[in-house]
Amino acid sequence: MKVISIDIGGTEIKYGLISKEGEILYSAMVETEATKGIENLLEKLYKIIDELNSKDILGIGISATGQIDSENGKVVGGTDIIPGWVGTNLVEILEKKYQLPVTIDNDVNCAALGELWKGAGLGKDNFLCLTIGTGIGGGIVIEKNLLKGESNIAGEFGHMRICVDGSSKIYQDYASTTALIRLVFEKTGKKLNGKQIFEEVNKKNEEYISIVEKWIDYFTDGLVNLIYIFNPRLIIIGGGVSKQGDYLKKLIEISLETKVMKNYLALLDIKMAEKGNEAGMLGAGYIILKKICNYNIKMIY
Repeated sequence: MKVISIDIGGTEIKYGLISKEGEILYSAMVETEATKGIENLLEKLYKIIDELNSKDILGIGISATGQIDSENGKVVGGTDIIPGWVGTNLVEILEKKYQLPVTIDNDVNCAALGELWKGAGLGKDNFLCLTIGTGIGGGIVIEKNLLKGESNIAGEFGHMRICVDGSSKIYQDYASTTALIRLVFEKTGKKLNGKQIFEEVNKKNEEYISIVEKWIDYFTDGLVNLIYIFNPRLIIIGGGVSKQGDYLKKLIEISLETKVMKNYLALLDIKMAEKGNEAGMLGAGYIILKKICNYNIKMIY
């Protein structure tokens, strides 16, 4: 017995089959083609589900970009990179079409659960999960519970305010991968992606090292607020930059040492996400399995 798990991003849709034990039995990817809108997206989802559906499918779990009201199965906000996406009740649409139980949650919440179930958060009671990409997303796990907030949309860390040059700025505008790319362009005039930037860092290019260190300083400016609010045992960093591993971890730890009181850092561990692109699928699979199989990690709504 298994579930269909689908992770809808602005660029790619990752999908596959997940066993009740959390093994990814099959996975694949198609382009989202976000600008073509909701009807095109729905057709892609139907094609995926039709491909994977069989008699031993227990349900469908969806991880999705945007602000997701998981209790009601609806996309309620976020950047409308998929025209018509906001306002869509995907759970209602898919349950009606396939007569299977369906769940949906925000991609970072799903990533946090994926890491809790099978990754860097395994065996941990409390942690924060931040994904660094186009923006910054957040997932909050407290005593093995996913904190959702009153409207089911808690954890929008990227929209916090930080002080930059004496002015209040939006966190993700200065600490996301998008922000790093912009900083590099402003300093060098070169349009590089995140991978190319860190290739320069690995070549010991001092100009790029300096830019990354400044970017990390912005990142920890926001992280400080989260540490003081939640006093977490663990912070998991996801997104493409997590591939930088110990290098990124060390920069973050060094920056935090000058900004956070020692008793907050004494038990804090920074880890890079372990499940990578699989985390969202695993989390979405976990949520649908919890719904239909009464899994033992509760979620706060």
